[in-house]
Amino acid sequence: MDYKKITVNEENVGKRLDVYISEIEKDISRSMVQKLIEEENIKVNNKKQKASYKIQLEDIIEINIPEAKEVNIKAQDIALDIIYEDEDIIVINKPKGMVVHPANGNLDGTLVNAVMSICKDSLSGIGGEIRPGIVHRLDKDTSGAIIVAKNDKAHINLSNQLKEHKIKKTYIALVRGIIKENEATINMPISRSTKDRKKMAVNKDGKNAITHFKVLRKI
Repeated sequence: MDYKKITVNEENVGKRLDVYISEIEKDISRSMVQKLIEEENIKVNNKKQKASYKIQLEDIIEINIPEAKEVNIKAQDIALDIIYEDEDIIVINKPKGMVVHPANGNLDGTLVNAVMSICKDSLSGIGGEIRPGIVHRLDKDTSGAIIVAKNDKAHINLSNQLKEHKIKKTYIALVRGIIKENEATINMPISRSTKDRKKMAVNKDGKNAITHFKVLRKI
């Protein structure tokens, strides 16, 4: 376990706790910092605080970074359509019907099981024990390119690019119904649906979401 104790100086007063820790720990993504805070591996004055806590002068911040858990996933020899691979990442054309990472009801036969067979121990651990290397995901019935990180540095870099919208994602979809516009932009906040937790829905308290769409063909 990596342990640090830091005393806040005047220069950093007023910063969010998660932002401040991200500036100190360059090798950890902000989402990972938030997870460490939630799990009480980061404390302020020996107390749990929220990620949004504004740090104060001479606050004592303790940072405990646990060692990566040993991955307990069965590697399976499943054929994959590999689009690109180098020492840092592997890009896979995920087919429809394949689950990205193990979960209840899908403990094997996933993309992670297949990648474990190809990459062996060369995968980032930031995604967690059940999804090593996974930077983003696609739904089971969605096909398309998915990026897998082979090391933590690549994982953090890709996560930051996704967060800052530097990575462009394009989808081709079949839509039921009549769309009046040939091109438009949808700018509405979304979050988990309160009626069906498996779905996303427009919610004023959700995350900002911008989608530009263009009709390719009407049937």
